[in-house]
Amino acid sequence: MTLSTQFLTMLSMIGMGALFGVMFDTYQRFLNRPNRKSWIVFFNDLLFWVIQALIIFYILFLVNNGELRFYIFVALLCGFAAYQSLLKSIYLKLLEFMINTVIAIYRFMRRAFQLLIYKPVLGLIQLVISIIILLGRGLFSLVQFVLKVLVFILRIFWTPIVKIILILWKLLPKSIKKNVEKLYNRLAGIFLGIKNYLLKLSKRWKRPKE
Repeated sequence: MTLSTQFLTMLSMIGMGALFGVMFDTYQRFLNRPNRKSWIVFFNDLLFWVIQALIIFYILFLVNNGELRFYIFVALLCGFAAYQSLLKSIYLKLLEFMINTVIAIYRFMRRAFQLLIYKPVLGLIQLVISIIILLGRGLFSLVQFVLKVLVFILRIFWTPIVKIILILWKLLPKSIKKNVEKLYNRLAGIFLGIKNYLLKLSKRWKRPKE
C-alpha cells in the first residue's frame, strides 16, 4: 500500500468516524428509545450497526480495496472523538432546527389544505346535501298537499256520484240489471279462477325448495 493510499485511507476513516457520530446522534434522536419496546430497540440497533459497518467497509474498499490495518480503527476513533468534541453540539442544534422547520412546514401545509381545500369542499358537499334534503321535504309536502286536495275533492263529489249511480241503477230495467249481475258474476268467477291458479303455482314452486 503506497503512502498516498494510506493517507487517503486515514482521511477517509477520520471522515467516516465523524459521519458515524452524525448518524448515531441522528439515529438516537429519531429512535425515541424510552418509548420503544425492547425487541424493537434491539432490532433497530442491530440494523443500524450492520448498515454502518457495511458503509465503512464499502468506503474502505473504494480507497484501498478493503485492506484492514490497525491505524484504520484509530482513525475511526479520532474522527468520532473530533465530532464529539467539536461538532456535536452544533450538529444537534442544526438537527433540531431542521426537524422544527420540517414540522412547521408540514403544519402550515396541513392547515392550508384544510382551509383552502378540505373545508370548502366539505362545506359545498354539506350545502348540496342540505339543498337536496330541503327540496325532498318540499316535494314531499307538496305531494301530501295534492293528495289531501284530491281526497277532499273526492269526498265532495263521491257522495253525489254514488247517489246518481244508485238512482240510475234503480231506473234501469230488470233485464239490464240481470245482465249486469251475470257479467259481474262471470268476471268475479274468472278472477277467482286466476287467483286459485296462481296459488297452486306458488305452492308447486315452494315444494322443491322445502
